[in-house]
Amino acid sequence: MAARTRPKGLLVKVTLALILLLVVAAAVGVARAAASSSPAPDEKVTLQIGMVQEPDNLNPFIGIQGIDYMLWHMNYDFLVGFDSKDLEPRPELATEWEVSEDGMEWTFTIREGSTWHDGKPVTARDVAFTFNYIVDNELLNLSTYTNGITGAEVIDDTHVKVMTSAPKANMLRMVVPILPEHIWSKVSSKAATTSYQNKPPIIGNGPFQIVEWVKGKFVRLEANPAYWGGKPKIDEVVFRLYSNPDTMAQDLKLGTIDGAVDIPPAQFAPLSGEDGITTSKSTSWNFIELAMNSYDSPNSKGNPVLLDQQFRQAINWAVDRQKVADVAYQKYATVGSTLIVPYSKYHWEPPADQAFTYDPAKATEILDAAGYKDTDGDGFRETKDGKKLSLRFYATTDSVENQTAAKLIVGWLEDVGIKLDLQVIDAGTLINYQYAYTGDTYTPDWDLFIWYWVQDVDPNFIVDIYTPQQIEGWNDCLWTDPEYTKLNGEQIQTIDEAQRVPIVQQMQQIFYEGSAYAILAYPYQREAFNTEKWQGWVHTPSEAPSGQEGSVIYSYNNIDTYRFVEPKVAAEAAAEDQPTVNWQWLAVGLGGAALMLVIMYLLTRFFSNRRNEEE
Repeated sequence: MAARTRPKGLLVKVTLALILLLVVAAAVGVARAAASSSPAPDEKVTLQIGMVQEPDNLNPFIGIQGIDYMLWHMNYDFLVGFDSKDLEPRPELATEWEVSEDGMEWTFTIREGSTWHDGKPVTARDVAFTFNYIVDNELLNLSTYTNGITGAEVIDDTHVKVMTSAPKANMLRMVVPILPEHIWSKVSSKAATTSYQNKPPIIGNGPFQIVEWVKGKFVRLEANPAYWGGKPKIDEVVFRLYSNPDTMAQDLKLGTIDGAVDIPPAQFAPLSGEDGITTSKSTSWNFIELAMNSYDSPNSKGNPVLLDQQFRQAINWAVDRQKVADVAYQKYATVGSTLIVPYSKYHWEPPADQAFTYDPAKATEILDAAGYKDTDGDGFRETKDGKKLSLRFYATTDSVENQTAAKLIVGWLEDVGIKLDLQVIDAGTLINYQYAYTGDTYTPDWDLFIWYWVQDVDPNFIVDIYTPQQIEGWNDCLWTDPEYTKLNGEQIQTIDEAQRVPIVQQMQQIFYEGSAYAILAYPYQREAFNTEKWQGWVHTPSEAPSGQEGSVIYSYNNIDTYRFVEPKVAAEAAAEDQPTVNWQWLAVGLGGAALMLVIMYLLTRFFSNRRNEEE
């Protein structure tokens, strides 16, 4: 009898083994599906961003381009940062601050726990060193922010006092990277403004560290795991540098890069139709200008006709700003007018009876009256003393739009008898012309160029440029005016915004009439980024003016995108996959197990009945 019960025991064992195998198979299927939607634990998370603008220098006292400032802000904290919502001041290295009743002493509390990338603590001494280093050595690159500061004094490791000669309206909006004293105290002021390269890896305290720069190819930054605000959600950012923006746009489509800025207008609209790619036509806080060398000095190598305000005004009447916006920028820009962008509360818009419009007849009339004649009948004017008149004109390789605008300008000025010699050069060469020296003597060697300015939320940076103290510094057109300079001293000391706005607007009017620039356009920043694979992109400001979008990729005021962007989370991907993969495996496994249980039950009944019959 016992022997007759063995098939039943064997059947139970075999059936249970089969059930176990099916359940294990289901579990393996679940694990495989989960693994397919999650990166390997040790896989480096790298964000690739395309750029056409290359840094000119990673030294904060030499570099002047917008990309330089963004990289510095990623590498170094500011004392006070900018809120991504509305660009209002927010704590960064300083957690809080207070100002004396007379507005001339500011006390900042420095964040505890912040460390430099080499592990040394960040203290109030580094803050005091940074401001004193700039002020004592009159380092022009950042002095437009520190103007009015007389010095900084350490109270203790977490408190620093900054003294000013008068109330300082932009104290909480200074774009000044705080530098490590133990590094920069070894750099002389002369080297800081001439030869010191600040080579990677660069010691800072920001959320990222610049660790590699291969010119013409890329800049690589690694996340700072010890950042006081938490380690960024990516491991590194690589800014890929492109000489051809069309190639950059194609690489974004192919997934070679994850985002890009300065997308060519012709590529921007098609990109908006690509699955998984989001485009952003954002406010850029910049303008495109035709600059004229207005340096009234025997050391200037610019053409002296440009010292004549009437000649410069004639050029302003001769250019068609609407066509620059519509043709060169393919309508991804608005018509330019004055120094401060139209979505700033400080903007001044010239009344219709004062505005430079496209009027070549008026330009011709002004030039004739000023004595610039075409005496030899070749179609081009001569100087007042009868010499041939030809002006050197430069556009940079990093903007196809500006090159197009430059070609249009050549034609418009030819129409009024002004001959231009247009050359397209790289930004570094143009900077060399702007800051040319003969021995120790400053001898700027250019006539006209077309380029751009990025301005701050606070107006002080852009309006302070056109003052005598910024000659050999930021003052690229080399124009100054005594009344303008006087008003500049007033605006920076005017804390009350309602009183400050009309002063800044009056300054814009003076500059407009001086015509050292023809401000051509306020271009939109054309960005595109992958939202299929990445989440956490941050618009700055998120509360942009009506009808506008905040920048996502390219902003030195706020770098929250790079702190918070991350791959789409594994859980999200798993949730999307489970209905077609995980549950399918479970259904197969559990269904098979149920079938085996039924078979086992029927066979058990069969053998049980047989046993009863035999008994």
